[in-house]
Amino acid sequence: MKAGARAAICAVWTLAIAASSQIAGQAPATPAQGGRGGNVTSFPAQQRAAGDPAEIARGNTVYGIECRSCHGGDLRGGDIGGPDLLRSDVVLADQHGELLQPIIAGARQAQGMPAIKLPSEDVKAVAAYIHSIVATARGQGAPPPGPPVVLNVLVGDPKAGEAYFATKCSACHSATGDLAGIGTRMPEATDLQISWVAAGQTGRGGRGRRGGAGRGDVSRRDPTATVLLPSGQKLEGRLDRIDDFFVTITPPDGSPRTLRRDGDVPKVEIHDPLEAHRNLLAVYTDKDIHDVTAYLATLK
Repeated sequence: MKAGARAAICAVWTLAIAASSQIAGQAPATPAQGGRGGNVTSFPAQQRAAGDPAEIARGNTVYGIECRSCHGGDLRGGDIGGPDLLRSDVVLADQHGELLQPIIAGARQAQGMPAIKLPSEDVKAVAAYIHSIVATARGQGAPPPGPPVVLNVLVGDPKAGEAYFATKCSACHSATGDLAGIGTRMPEATDLQISWVAAGQTGRGGRGRRGGAGRGDVSRRDPTATVLLPSGQKLEGRLDRIDDFFVTITPPDGSPRTLRRDGDVPKVEIHDPLEAHRNLLAVYTDKDIHDVTAYLATLK
């Protein structure tokens, strides 16, 4: 291609990009000077129509409980090592949570993202919150203006939390036993809230392969199983994995056993100490969460 023709084509593309930016109501994006290909933060932040304030507020709450520890209060990655959401192609392409939903549900467990059981309304709310933050960034991929977001979760009623605890939690936990002094041991309220709300999440103490497979140690959070073989032999141990075809347990001797399943043969009885937590995930409200956290924070 001759140089003149190549220049003409480049000019046409430049005009087309500028026109499309003006149609969208945005200023044309201009790469940063002095770098090869520019810098992502030199482009304007993605602009969207303002979301519903109530939905964004709910998304903020759900994000603080389920996502903050991995992705950070400012969405740039948290202490556990989750990726920066401000630079995520999925976030930028997502509209109303439709691309985030499968990832939250477990599509990226192999990459370290645990499955989180969230209703579709909560996923949409989280998406609305994330998009509202992305839209305030100084440039594409840059952090929002101002200091890092600090989430205040101590907004509940300790007395109401104590009543809820007595009704829903006291069968397994005690304010003077296993939870004595938890408000001192976990002075950061956000960590305290995450610790009890996320206790029932798959991938955080739930079923699945453990990094320590091969040892027979069982913590109080580990599910165990009793497998009754057709011969009458009974095997018991930590439940490492179960699906429609296989069950793997590790007995106290530390030697994993994988058994083929055919329907209900062999019979498997699962004993999950976190089952009550998992059942609560579908029923407690934001108020319940804040109230219980406020109560636990008083246990010094």
